[in-house]
Amino acid sequence: MAETIKINDSTWRFEDGGVRFFLLCGKEKAALIDTGMNAPDAKELAEGVTDLPLILINTHGDPDHISGNGAFEEFYMSPKEEDNYRNNGGKGKIIPVNDGDVIDLGDRPLKIIDNPGHTPGSIAILDEKYKVLIGGDAVQDGNIFMFGRYRNLDTYISSLKRLKEYDGSFDEIYPMHGTIPVKPELIEKLIDGAEQIQSGSAEGKKVDMFGTEVMLYKFPYAGFLCEV
Repeated sequence: MAETIKINDSTWRFEDGGVRFFLLCGKEKAALIDTGMNAPDAKELAEGVTDLPLILINTHGDPDHISGNGAFEEFYMSPKEEDNYRNNGGKGKIIPVNDGDVIDLGDRPLKIIDNPGHTPGSIAILDEKYKVLIGGDAVQDGNIFMFGRYRNLDTYISSLKRLKEYDGSFDEIYPMHGTIPVKPELIEKLIDGAEQIQSGSAEGKKVDMFGTEVMLYKFPYAGFLCEV
């Protein structure tokens, strides 16, 4: 079972064996952000914390972020992510969210920011009241998966550069993997590392990842797992 950890009086994180998901509460409703890797009871965990009506927003459709989606008849996700989500066995009705949309939980607006690259429909969620960015998998200090179907390094770099347009809108970033929180300065470092890989100037080593040989580019601030 995922471990429930209180961040503040209206925010919780659930640690689920290397991945995490979040619960954000407003005055009128609550939002579960992703449902983890081994947490089919994610909805029950959230309902154990709050009595508010509960919605689900998915940052993307990779298998380690949707394990509890089956408990929801419908949920918010970028329509550009549906192919990835369905190919990973995802069920339920997608309520489309697009760049710039705002989901208000009641005195707690959440702004949707398109953040493709890691997957086609990855999104970031800006918690405007608390000045926090929930960045999905794109912004973290762990190893970022950029190999296999759906990944696009050029698009990833463009998305990170666009996040910099929101400088000053958030003071911390809550990633789904790695250290929590991380600082906004990490975005510029990730851009630099990804551009080194893009240009061929970064040094990597071959590693095995779930039976697939990939190239690991390890920087002091994060790693990238890319095609060989």
